[in-house]
Formats: sequence, structure tokens, C-alpha cells
Amino acid sequence: MKPKVHQGIEKLVPYDPGKPIEELQREMGLERVIKLASNENALGPSPRALEALEKSLSEIHRYPDGSCYYLKNKAAEKLGVSPQHLIFGNGSNEVIELLMRTYLRPGDKVVYGEPAFIVYKLISLAMDIKGVGIPLKYLTHDLEAMAQAIDGDTKMVFVANPNNPTGTMVTHQEVMAFLEVIPRDVIVVFDEAYIEFVEDQERFPKLLPLVLKEDRPLVLMRTFSKIYGLAGLRIGYGIAPTQMINYMNRVRQPFNVNSLAQAAALAALDDDEHVERSRKMVQEGKRFLYGELKGLGLEYVASETNFFLIHVGDGKRVYQDLLKRGVIVRNMAGYGLPQYIRVTVGTPEENAIFIKELKVLMEHRERYGLPHGLPGEKGVHLCHRAFSTNGQ
Repeated sequence: MKPKVHQGIEKLVPYDPGKPIEELQREMGLERVIKLASNENALGPSPRALEALEKSLSEIHRYPDGSCYYLKNKAAEKLGVSPQHLIFGNGSNEVIELLMRTYLRPGDKVVYGEPAFIVYKLISLAMDIKGVGIPLKYLTHDLEAMAQAIDGDTKMVFVANPNNPTGTMVTHQEVMAFLEVIPRDVIVVFDEAYIEFVEDQERFPKLLPLVLKEDRPLVLMRTFSKIYGLAGLRIGYGIAPTQMINYMNRVRQPFNVNSLAQAAALAALDDDEHVERSRKMVQEGKRFLYGELKGLGLEYVASETNFFLIHVGDGKRVYQDLLKRGVIVRNMAGYGLPQYIRVTVGTPEENAIFIKELKVLMEHRERYGLPHGLPGEKGVHLCHRAFSTNGQ
């Protein structure tokens, strides 16, 4: 007799991270494989973080600092908040889960964009919470439709900004209008994992002052996995009103952030040079890739992150064919975007390899259901507000 689980867990499909690069090389007999699938920092971690890791290795027989004291104080100083406004977790994923475990119960309702960061939906299912995905509009969060979906059962709203997997953002003006019309007791979570990559800072929402006012439940999510290059150490954090943090800490497991992650993150916070080099590499990489795609006549989505979508017709087939050529990108069929692939901006060398292999595939455009024509005939550069999620 097998133990029973509730219906939400029955519906869950385990996350598939894919095979390790080394195993893929062995199976396919490839000399080199480049990974442009997981929105990682291709420049790698901060040199200061690596140095801090080496110094911390001799202390791993000790339990980590359960309160992240030094890291919390350093981050608070950098952000201009009090340490009591911060909570750290095993990646921002854990902070999202802590937030939902603290404030939600079975039968409550959560609203999020779709497609967006898949964790919102996964945790909702696992907790038997009603998750309501609101379709994107022009591949961007439709804040007006999300506001209309909120009812008396709605306890929490997630806005990934910039959004994963589309790379698009909602503006300060749009967010202010959104906050004006939703109930002030609904928890609104702005997931800003890619905030450091945003080029359009002038229009990007400035929400930290609203969080510090503590007159409504607003939460900001940040991570060290992206621009700081510490994805393998799993560390992220949330910024919220102090009372909310207090309750989340009651739910948080002791020693949830390992000592190596804390040491590396603490050092990375001081490495402004590495952050700027990473930002510059991504900006220059996007300009190069956009130009090459325009020459190929392929549509893409202008992005405020270190990744972007490319309309390739049959995304799954392009993904598989690139895989055979040693290039790992993300197949978007699971996100309801089967005509797209998502590509992380790599190093200049990686970007050049990707374009070289993509050009080979595009010599047989009919294989992917793309229209015939000379490369560059369309010459498109699609703004994220220029087309819908079905690619039309």
C-alpha cells in the first residue's frame, strides 16, 4: 500500500536540470560543449569570492552562522536598509518557499504571470494552493489583468521583473498604477533576480522606499546566482517589512545558508569591478547577438537581462540540433512558447560559436518551419511589446 499525497503533488513534474556537460560530451562524442541555457554569469565568480572561499575551507567542520550576521549587515549597508529588513536563503527559491509557507495555507489563491519563473507554480501545487497564471501580454506581465484576477481569496501576487523566461520588464509607472488598485493586505512579491543587468534603469521600478515605509506587505527578491556568479553556492535573499521577516525567520530552518556561500557572497558584495565587467560583457554580447540574428532574419525579444528569446519556428528541433553540435540552449516548449529558444549571453567566444552553429542550421530553414528568404530579408528587431506569446 503506497502512501497517499495530495492532488497538487500528484500533478507535479520533477524539475529536469539536464545532463552534466561532461556526460553530454561523452555520449555524443563532442570535443567541446558550451552551455547557454541557465542564465549563469559566463564570466564566472568574483575573484574576491574565490579568495574568500579558499580561506573558509578550513572551517567547514563548523556549523555556519545561522543568522548570516556579517553578510546581512554588509548587504544592509549597501542597500541602505536595516539588517532586520533582510532574510537569506538557500537560493532565492528557498526565500520564496519560506514566504509562502509562512503566509499561505491550502485553499488560498496566488496570482502570477505565465510564463514566468516556474517556482511560483511548483510551490503552489506542492502546498495545495490555488495558483492562477495570467497570460503575458506581448511577452510582458499584464498587470491590469493580474489586478482583475485578485479576489477575496487572493493572498499573494508574484511579479518577476525582469521576467524569466522572456527578459521583459514592467515600468515604474505601470507598477505604481498596479499597486494603487489592489488591496493593501495582499502580499506583492517583486522578484528582481536580474535587476543588476537592467539597462533601462530610468524606467525600472524603484520599490525599496515603499518596502521601508512598512505600510503594506511588499517583498523584493534578489540573488547572488546571476551577476555575482555564485549559482553553484545557492544563496539569495528577500527584502521586506521587519514584521514579515520576523515571522519568516520563525519558519526558516537553522543553518539554512552554508558557510562557504556566506563567505563568497560577503566578498562578492565588495567587488564592484567584477559586477561592472559582467554587466558590460552582457551588454556588448547582446549587441553582437542581436546584430547577427538580424542578419539571419530571425526575430528576437529585446531583453533587460543576460538572456533572451529567439523565434526559430520549431524550438524543440532547433534545441536538439544545437545540442548535437555542442551548444546547450533552453527549449521553451515547457513554458508554452514552442516556437522559441532561450539563450544566455556567453563570453565573446561562446557567442561566436553559438552564431556559427545557428547559421549552419538556418541553411535549412524549412526544417524548422521558417519562411524562405535571403538572410536579413526581414531584418527585424522586435520590441517586447510588438508581438504576442504565440509569436504572431
